[in-house]
Amino acid sequence: MQVLGTGCPKCRKLYEAAQAAVQQAGVEAEVSKVEDINEILEFGVMMAPALVVDGAVKAMGRVPRVEEIVAMLKAGEGMV
Repeated sequence: MQVLGTGCPKCRKLYEAAQAAVQQAGVEAEVSKVEDINEILEFGVMMAPALVVDGAVKAMGRVPRVEEIVAMLKAGEGMV
């Protein structure tokens, strides 16, 4: 799972929520930050923060609730 963003407060909040979701879901997943703007643009993301699960952008321009992220991890799908 990757959190895309340049380090703004919302980006940090999403990173924390993603870590909490991994723990709550009981899955083995690594949460990493992508702060390089060129790498972020490769995902087609135009609004930060964004959340990438299994290589797909699942949320963009907002911070999903921990429960939403847990559902994305368990179902492998989510809304942008």
